[in-house]
Amino acid sequence: MSSIYNKADNEIIISRINKLTPESQGQWGKMTVDQMLSHCQAPMDFAFGKTPMKANFLMQLLGKMIKGKMLKSKEFKKNSPTAPAFIRTEKYDFEDTKNGLIERINYFSDLGQGAIKTTKHPFFGEMTYDEWSQLHTMHLDHHLRQFGV
Repeated sequence: MSSIYNKADNEIIISRINKLTPESQGQWGKMTVDQMLSHCQAPMDFAFGKTPMKANFLMQLLGKMIKGKMLKSKEFKKNSPTAPAFIRTEKYDFEDTKNGLIERINYFSDLGQGAIKTTKHPFFGEMTYDEWSQLHTMHLDHHLRQFGV
């Protein structure tokens, strides 16, 4: 799987995003394509320090226990649970939201470790830059597969 902190791999992910259209339909789940594009921005904004989140102690303990297993898996499972702060139910401008996601992907790779302002994930605990990159990449891949690209 490609990784969003590598410029060459970014091009692969961005080319997949550019295959989406406002008419793209999800193969599972409830989100529309514009909601998915907004949803994919949310965890990146959290890592960039733009969206504060907290998890309760039990969720953090569970997250720390499964973090390694999740990061070793090849992909997220369909209909995986979503943090309430990342749920999208509004209508978003397709082009603006698509461009916003691409900007965030480029920001992450351009700034490297400097892009990450929050090292503590609310569920998985402390995360390295490589772990953030892997998590973001898996998340993007999951939703791009959801929409058939």
